Amino acid sequence: MTELDTLLQTAAQRAQQQGLPYAGLLLPTEAAALLAEPDAQAVLVDVRSAAEWQFVGQVPHAVHIEYKSFPGMVLNPNFISSLKAQVPPQKKVLFLCRSGARSHDTACLAAAEGYTAFNILEGFEGDCDAQAHRGTVNGWKVRGLPWQQG
Repeated sequence: MTELDTLLQTAAQRAQQQGLPYAGLLLPTEAAALLAEPDAQAVLVDVRSAAEWQFVGQVPHAVHIEYKSFPGMVLNPNFISSLKAQVPPQKKVLFLCRSGARSHDTACLAAAEGYTAFNILEGFEGDCDAQAHRGTVNGWKVRGLPWQQG
């Protein structure tokens, strides 16, 4: 079994243990490893709002499709059609949001449309610390994975 196979198996086991309808749950470091593997055929879809991409930061080469728009966090009625237009159905789709909640919702939606969907745990900014601040405990940024501002 290859490292890629082991990673995918671990992600699938996490999802199965929680009874989730999508392919797996990935830690940010696992998602980055999967994205770096050409044979994985994986795409990262960042479902945060455009304001978050601009002001908080973004992952290079990610596909950006808002799930909810700021202000008001209004659902994007074109989310699935945008996903279908930008991500081929044979790709593994790794969903990223701020903390893992919107990415869970979008992984559920994508799985229902036939995608091999994964949720990236912890999200881009991670959980809140004792002072209710994000970006200090865990998440994509805290783990030192590639990201850029603006």
